[in-house]
Amino acid sequence: MDEHDRPLSPADPTPAGRRSFLDWLLGLSAFGTAAAIVYPVVHFVFPPPRPKGRAKGAVLAAQTSELAPGSGKVFPLGTRPAILVHTPDDKWRAFTAKCTHLSCTVTYRDDMNMIWCPCHDGRFDLTGKNVAGPPPRPLAEFTVVLKGDEVYVTEEAERG
Repeated sequence: MDEHDRPLSPADPTPAGRRSFLDWLLGLSAFGTAAAIVYPVVHFVFPPPRPKGRAKGAVLAAQTSELAPGSGKVFPLGTRPAILVHTPDDKWRAFTAKCTHLSCTVTYRDDMNMIWCPCHDGRFDLTGKNVAGPPPRPLAEFTVVLKGDEVYVTEEAERG
């Protein structure tokens, strides 16, 4: 009889479950490895539902009370950032928030009354046209729809 196969007596100081504990630990690590592989595959095949707040292909970007004239806000539009601008003349404009130079995120600068890229001092006017700095192209513009106090932006670009 092998020493590992013999039954342990209460007076024997050797832990009875060492082998079974190691078997359990090995099984647990195998399960963890399998779960770490399967989980991303399942989420790729069955993606999570899209966020709520959409109305006919549009994303709720802001409430009209959030943005005073002459202000802007960066918000998620699908999987990319976009910028919503409430112009000083009370118009609503939306553009991609990725600079056309190196894809840095742009912001609205109320002191300059422009959309500004902080990476290399790129500047865009309130129509999205590149007016200063290294950006080679204008920002892609999106359609803005007002419904009551809600401002929706479509995910399809008008131009760009």
